[in-house]
Amino acid sequence: MVRRVCSRLILAVTIGWTLMSGACAAPSEPLKLACRLANYGDYQEAAWTHLPSLGAKYVFMNVPRPDQVEEVQKRLTDHGLAALVLRGEVDFKRTDAVDALADQAAVCERMGVKYMFLSVKGRWPDKQVIYERLRRAGDAAKKHGVTLAIETHPELGTNGDVLLETMKGVHHPNVRVNFDTGNITYYNRNTDAVTELQKIIDYVATVEIKDHSAQFETWNFPPLGRGAVDIPGVLRVLREHGFTGPITIEVEGVENVKRDQAQIQQDIAESFAYLRKLGRFE
Repeated sequence: MVRRVCSRLILAVTIGWTLMSGACAAPSEPLKLACRLANYGDYQEAAWTHLPSLGAKYVFMNVPRPDQVEEVQKRLTDHGLAALVLRGEVDFKRTDAVDALADQAAVCERMGVKYMFLSVKGRWPDKQVIYERLRRAGDAAKKHGVTLAIETHPELGTNGDVLLETMKGVHHPNVRVNFDTGNITYYNRNTDAVTELQKIIDYVATVEIKDHSAQFETWNFPPLGRGAVDIPGVLRVLREHGFTGPITIEVEGVENVKRDQAQIQQDIAESFAYLRKLGRFE
């Protein structure tokens, strides 16, 4: 009888201590949330005042030319914004691709940006060639403290399995994945963003949260929360794996549906509000 009482007492103390420890644990740090300037389409000038009005602090934008850096940095600062991810533009079919990328990585370093988005879309009959060029690109990016994030585009990033093959083929710590949640069902049938993210999560450096109708090769990317992408599930996977990289909001609209400036701004505002209901973002 005494032994049973003692066991129950020990169990109660253990449970109580566990609950107290959990209650006192520091909350996870908020993830940095950017908005892609291209979301504004023909009205990108409006982004400079609209985003601050939404409480946004970060943007995803193209890598500026070296002679534009000071002007771009001043404009960002004047509007209380900072670049979080820069989109690089490199044709890896060219033999001088790595040199061009190194110049853009140097711009990233000047701007204090640690992530460069890259689309390596296209057919690659000999994947060893592109793997080798991406590996050298990783070396060049590393010198500037930059991680390259390969977009979820065919044929090197079509889905989780293909991305995993690419990551293992390149095998470089500065070449990682930009996981685009909407592109999964655009480029693939019979799968979803959560399933594919789980396959490649260990290699994900940046994430683009984009909704989609889940109709194969159908250009239907509505405001966040209106499509079929399991965005709460995506965020859950990221949290479970301790993801700390940048997240970008992307709203590309619906094919043949023309939106004016007010509609685009409303879609972006709605997307920010939706995402902030699901987690803590800076």
